[in-house]
Amino acid sequence: MSLDLPAGESTRMSPTSTRLYSAWWRSYDWLLLLAAGALSLGGAVVVWSASLADMAVSAGDPLYYLKRHLLNLVIGVALGLVASRIAYPQLRAYTPVLYGISVLGLVAVLLVGTSIAGAKAWIKLPGGFTIQPSEFAKVAIILALAFILGEKRNEQDEPRGGDVVLGLFVAAIPVVLVLLQNDTGTVLVMGTIIIAMVAVSGAPSRWVVGLFAAAVIGGFIAFRFLLKDYQILRLTSFLNPETSAQGGGFNVAQARIAIGNGGLAGQGLFRGEQTQGNFVPVNESDFVVSVVGEELGFVGMMVLILLLAIVLWRGVMIALRASDLYGRLVATGVVAWIAFQAFENLGMNVGIMPVTGVPLPFVSYGGTSMFASWIAIGLLQNVYLRSQE
Repeated sequence: MSLDLPAGESTRMSPTSTRLYSAWWRSYDWLLLLAAGALSLGGAVVVWSASLADMAVSAGDPLYYLKRHLLNLVIGVALGLVASRIAYPQLRAYTPVLYGISVLGLVAVLLVGTSIAGAKAWIKLPGGFTIQPSEFAKVAIILALAFILGEKRNEQDEPRGGDVVLGLFVAAIPVVLVLLQNDTGTVLVMGTIIIAMVAVSGAPSRWVVGLFAAAVIGGFIAFRFLLKDYQILRLTSFLNPETSAQGGGFNVAQARIAIGNGGLAGQGLFRGEQTQGNFVPVNESDFVVSVVGEELGFVGMMVLILLLAIVLWRGVMIALRASDLYGRLVATGVVAWIAFQAFENLGMNVGIMPVTGVPLPFVSYGGTSMFASWIAIGLLQNVYLRSQE
């Protein structure tokens, strides 16, 4: 189907709208797309290498993880394309519906979900697939907060106190539901998104200070009364990795050995001693960075960090050049999400951050994570396209 305007309709649209409609694909931020695409395709190869060490998991098919990762990527890119093409008025109108569906998904997890590594965060689907609603809840929080905080009334320069309270209440519902799933890593990501968006919304600084204080108090209460012993051990093992190497710090210790083995140029794809020896648990998802470090070395790690930096740089530029507050808030939420999650994943692989189980965006194996990451890219492109008008 052609994207060019029919001749009889050309007079009904402005020259700018006609140009954007007939060549919308040229108006995308292609540097952002290429960086995210390179991360996803590179991740497919690294995940493939990691999966070869455990053929039982892949049902004896050496290409199982590669094919699934690429399928997830295709679906994710399609979802991102849809997210980039929804007009602002429609995006705002659909936000309550999307938020409601997201909350229902989180409730469904508590009722019929499956536990993996202590977190009850997945729902099993036919065909061996699983879905993690908390990944989509990040998108829902971003859109809901932008919807509430981005609608200034009576020409005010900052959101009203009531709007901030409403936004925090709406955002708190998914956070609490995810906390009940024992998914502390996702809760930290959501908290980062909320604080960043409130700060950029123009709300008085007392709100940001209060949120930081609430996060510290909430963390203390959770650490003291709510978290189980194994969760506390995982979260604190990075503080003393040597003494906890046989306990909660085992994964981190093995990941650090793998990364150290890589040296400058790495041991080569499919040749990592730790990776192919199956010494690093879940190295296709949480600890995928250990595979990059061992098999591609310092050079591979730097390329990975550079590509992530490009994604974040373009996201910040899109936020700064957004045509309105709504777009700036959406872009800010996405940048905060990807930045914190990438830093946390990289940090836990090298032993400077607690082990929380959050995947590396675009790279780690996991369908829902890939879908949500590309929806985030689609939202950034949506804001970018709007700023070109």
